[in-house]
Amino acid sequence: MSAFAGEEELAAAVAASSSWGRWGDADELGALNLVGREQVLAAAAEVRAGEVVGLGLPLDSGGPQRGGRRRNPELLMLLTGTDHLAGRQSSSSGAALPPEFGAGDDVLVTANQAGTHVDALAHIFWRGQMYNGYSAAEVDATGAHRCAVQTLRERMVLRGVLADVAAHLGGEPLAPGFGIGPELLDEVLAAEGAELRPGDALLVRTGFLGSRRREWGDYSGGDAPGLRLACGPWLRRHDVAFLASDTWGVEVRPNEIEMFQPLHVASLVHGGICFGENFVLDHLGERAAELRRWSFLLVIAPLPITGACGSPVNPLAIL
Repeated sequence: MSAFAGEEELAAAVAASSSWGRWGDADELGALNLVGREQVLAAAAEVRAGEVVGLGLPLDSGGPQRGGRRRNPELLMLLTGTDHLAGRQSSSSGAALPPEFGAGDDVLVTANQAGTHVDALAHIFWRGQMYNGYSAAEVDATGAHRCAVQTLRERMVLRGVLADVAAHLGGEPLAPGFGIGPELLDEVLAAEGAELRPGDALLVRTGFLGSRRREWGDYSGGDAPGLRLACGPWLRRHDVAFLASDTWGVEVRPNEIEMFQPLHVASLVHGGICFGENFVLDHLGERAAELRRWSFLLVIAPLPITGACGSPVNPLAIL
């Protein structure tokens, strides 16, 4: 394969970020192995105010996608109240329903990564391999046979920590191309007094999603603030179990090197860290500042879509 500018930098980040073989050659769970009963109990102990903050975008046509491979979700109605009132409804078998009985029934058509979502470890390949060295051939026309999203269905209840970078730097949304490095993450967490423990989820707020919701423009796939490649080894050293941000791709765009999304290569493919993208974090940031507490119980329930490489989610931060 041909060399590219930054190849040595990426190779070094991969080597310092990798968890391949850490939990055995047959592992498909990655860094979420760090979350066991002890960590779940510690996460539950973070609940003090009994307040629930939803972190998911609405699944509708007003989402951030511009078309192409990923399109915004579309709701298709199968049964409606207007049909009921007109006497035109039938049951799922085709038989007419009693005139007194009506229903609303619908179908959601969506790309799994269109809105707020979790990327499973089958989502990204690097040089023909996914997490833990599995071949990219394990993802075929019938779905992912390794590292698919259904492996996460009971594993995403964990302690969350919000690094509110935008608030720390004055409150304005970070500009596209603003790179967040390890030193800045350390600075933000120290200023918040937030302790990042092994097995925690790290949520990084840039303010970018909130600033674009009225007019998405080139938000999806365009330039964005985000984490630098140097954060890969930092995430591994801190044993972060899950990483999410309020951007479409978590990492800074334009990318720092010629290779597309190098942090995905270092931390998702090699570090085994699932990514959460398009998380809605503005209200969580406001409440964290008011409560002076940036840690919480984070509950994410990916849909157990057999063989999928990702899932729409409505994450819940419970304060």
